[in-house]
Amino acid sequence: MLKISKYTFGVGDRFAHQAKAQLRACMQAAAEGADVVPVWNKSHREHMTVGSKPDAVRAAADAAVAELGWTQPHHVDADHINLSTVDGFIASSDFYTLDVADSIGKPAAAAEVKAFVDRFPQLVGTVNIPGIAAPFEVSREEVEAIAAKYLLAVQEAGEIYRHIELAKGADNFITEVSMDETDNPQTPPELLVILAAIADQKIPIQTIAPKFTGRFNKGVDYVGDVAQFEQEFSDDLAVIAYSIQKFGLPETLKLSVHSGSDKFSIYGPIRRCIQKFDAGLHIKTAGTNWLEEVIGLAEADGDGLDIAKEIYAAALANKEALCAPYATVIDIDPAQLPTAEEVNGWSSQQFVSALRHDQTNPGYNANLRQLIHVGYKIAAQLGERYLEMLEKYEPVVSKNVTENLYERHLKPLFLK
Repeated sequence: MLKISKYTFGVGDRFAHQAKAQLRACMQAAAEGADVVPVWNKSHREHMTVGSKPDAVRAAADAAVAELGWTQPHHVDADHINLSTVDGFIASSDFYTLDVADSIGKPAAAAEVKAFVDRFPQLVGTVNIPGIAAPFEVSREEVEAIAAKYLLAVQEAGEIYRHIELAKGADNFITEVSMDETDNPQTPPELLVILAAIADQKIPIQTIAPKFTGRFNKGVDYVGDVAQFEQEFSDDLAVIAYSIQKFGLPETLKLSVHSGSDKFSIYGPIRRCIQKFDAGLHIKTAGTNWLEEVIGLAEADGDGLDIAKEIYAAALANKEALCAPYATVIDIDPAQLPTAEEVNGWSSQQFVSALRHDQTNPGYNANLRQLIHVGYKIAAQLGERYLEMLEKYEPVVSKNVTENLYERHLKPLFLK
């Protein structure tokens, strides 16, 4: 089986120009003693928005690896796919994020729920999990209720997995199951039942993305109780270690955090937890790299700044349409968004200060940052004009991409 590395980092490259810059960040981390494997991820929705094809992600990633002489593994993730979208990713991807969140809560057949719980009697009663202080006391009725909520979603994951397996062969890809894009976080007892159901479906899952407490808004820091997050994350790691032993799941199984980019305040807790359990980690920060492109263009000044301002003005004019698909993962206060006329008068430094994720900078504007985060469709509509700007100002853009990924993400997670 293709085994996932201990530490993997999901990087987005929406316009296929930053693969080398992203890879340089991983190379810097490796030089400092942290082996972090890049996973280039791009969803069907992003491909549709930008007008790209999955093969382009593979081509850009492989070219960067060859040019920079990277000798560690690298992967291409078919991000958030389902049965209706997976076929377009079969040729190019070796990592599949099976998104079944929409099926959570849809009831499974009562007979199937009963049969599942019959096959896993160890889920009922007192469950002692090393690393969690108090044992779970779970009745059969409670296990059946959890199974009724999640079994259909896991069955759907099994169907998608077997579809990919038939096309690629069982040993040639990495499987992640995503349940994060739903309303309520999964409790540790729920995660235990979910993992038992995944084992029952014979899915060789190597990473799972649950829903955590708190807000994971696009492009900005975590909003929530950091101490509560740390406890949940620790408990989930304990459940995963226990499930590997009890259910025969792959020993490489690890947690995945779909961060929405830049959840700096929980990086310390994540680092402490993975060190405590000697556990692996997969984390995705796809959109932050698109924002660094805009920051780099604005920093370049001249026509680079002009196109950054144009992107903001168009995003502001089309705010409702751009925000609608991301309504559950953004919190934008329209009153805090500067007018297009105001931004048009900004200097390079003012624009960069507003957009760069530096919460100590009095010019930083989280509302503007979220709007530009979901506004990549505007750059796609600019077509060659935008791509030509990326190429014209490649040194400053790539510098921002590399420094952001290394200094703000890889370093605090794996080196500090």
